[in-house]
Amino acid sequence: MKNHVITIERSYGSGGRTLGRLLAERAGIKCYDYQLVRMASEKSGIHESLFGRVDEKVKSKALFGKSEHIYTGEVFPPSSDKYISDDNLFNIQAQLMRELADQGPCVIIGRCGGFVLQDRKDVIRLFFYAPREDCIARVRYQNGGSDQDIIRKIDQMDKYRSDYYRYHTGKDWKDLSNYDFCLNTSSLSYDKLVDVVNSYIDISWD
Repeated sequence: MKNHVITIERSYGSGGRTLGRLLAERAGIKCYDYQLVRMASEKSGIHESLFGRVDEKVKSKALFGKSEHIYTGEVFPPSSDKYISDDNLFNIQAQLMRELADQGPCVIIGRCGGFVLQDRKDVIRLFFYAPREDCIARVRYQNGGSDQDIIRKIDQMDKYRSDYYRYHTGKDWKDLSNYDFCLNTSSLSYDKLVDVVNSYIDISWD
């Protein structure tokens, strides 16, 4: 586990963010999630709010304007009129993820990390999901709210992530062939889920 870069995609309410943090803690490595927005801002000099506005979502006008902006590694320079475009904001974050992976083992949550780092042999791409009833229960426990509001939030967040993934990768977010290991999080505690993931890594990659 300590020798790998772990990327995580997750359905909303599956507990994937918590699992990513626990995997990193267990392995003694860093976990990058919301921090990527701040770090990308500091790296580029572009205001953090611009990164936050397109964090794991794409604007509807972008989806209607063109079907995809598949990441190729290109980053527009500050002199370009595309430097603060939404597409380049993704490019800058992707470049940052590559730099973090070069620095050593870590966990990267969301933001198409598995696709961005697909050329690396040390990357393990995970996808966490759960039945809708379990996602509703987990969100209710963590955030409260009516079932109607929770269902609306789950549908919205999963659509954001699905559209974002397709726009930047050209692939279906829920296509399990995009990942090395997919796990239903509904039946085990977080500690047991971490054990399952670590067992997979030990058997398949060591």
